[in-house]
Amino acid sequence: MPNSAALSAADRCDRCGAQAYLRVQLQNGLELHFCAHHAREHGDKLREISAVFHDETARLADTPQTAPDDEH
Repeated sequence: MPNSAALSAADRCDRCGAQAYLRVQLQNGLELHFCAHHAREHGDKLREISAVFHDETARLADTPQTAPDDEH
């Protein structure tokens, strides 16, 4: 069964060790993780060979919430 859980800071890129934003499950069940950089570099090929392609790179464009001024 494919892993549909959100990626966390503990999930690391299999190429460089940075935080992973892409999870790919291959036909044989092997699961690979990639950072945004390597997701862009290899994404097209990975999409072709994957059974499941879970892309969270859009999270990088999200604007983080700011803390209220009275919170230090």
